[in-house]
Amino acid sequence: MGAASIAVSAPQGARKRATRRVLPGFHLALGYTLFYLSVIVLIPLSALVFKTFTLTWDQFVVAVSSPRVMASYRLTFGASLIAASVNAVFGLLLAWVLVRYPFPGKKMVDALVDLPFALPTAVAGISLTALLASNGWVGALLVPYGINLAFNPNGVVIALIFIGLPFVVRTVQPVLEDAEKELEEAATCLGASRWQTFRYVIFPTIAPALLTGFAMAFARAIGEYGSVIFIAGNMPMVSEITPLIIIGKLEQYDYAGATAVAVVLLVISFVLLLVINGLQAWQRRRSGASA
Repeated sequence: MGAASIAVSAPQGARKRATRRVLPGFHLALGYTLFYLSVIVLIPLSALVFKTFTLTWDQFVVAVSSPRVMASYRLTFGASLIAASVNAVFGLLLAWVLVRYPFPGKKMVDALVDLPFALPTAVAGISLTALLASNGWVGALLVPYGINLAFNPNGVVIALIFIGLPFVVRTVQPVLEDAEKELEEAATCLGASRWQTFRYVIFPTIAPALLTGFAMAFARAIGEYGSVIFIAGNMPMVSEITPLIIIGKLEQYDYAGATAVAVVLLVISFVLLLVINGLQAWQRRRSGASA
């Protein structure tokens, strides 16, 4: 009996050792996670809100709704929306080409997609300015036609397109790689056209990823400063972005006014991200129901 009990208990002990996790248990891991998020995200954001609370309601309204600040809102959010929309279209096209077609230099093109990630934003802004200014390689060719791409809102949109493109491509690309081509072949065999196959088979699969890339590009564009500051021209009421307003208030030691404008950007960005996440969840439920 003693030997039998030892033989039975040995496998049980081995099973217990086998079920041990490499990472710490749930409670400890959750504690580390909450602590890290608090230090990196929650404490800075709460400090931003608490500093804004030092203003009265009337002071807050004046700080965030002056004509100059409102003009910067229109430029920042409008240019960010346009840039993210352009990136959603052409980022999808670029991801499609990289996934579906072999061609010479494909690895080089794939590497160039990540260039805005690696390139310092100030360097990107200076490069775009040198290229698109009236005496630049591209700008000099367009000036005779009355087209100016630098030192105006056009330059802001171009800079935001440049820094936001990788977010869409790198979000959609793995989803396209994992897509089941058998479904496309089945749709073709059933007589579906190319547009019908894309609309009813491919697009529902990649739509959540495309929305995610759009949201990431939009959020990055709202807070972009380095690449925009050189090409925007920074003319009040014309080409002055909201991050520049915040920097100006900080330089004037108006910390509460700067945090007030920053809180407006934070709230609007958070609401837009919630809306996009809701659209993603709805798209997933719709795709699951149709499947």
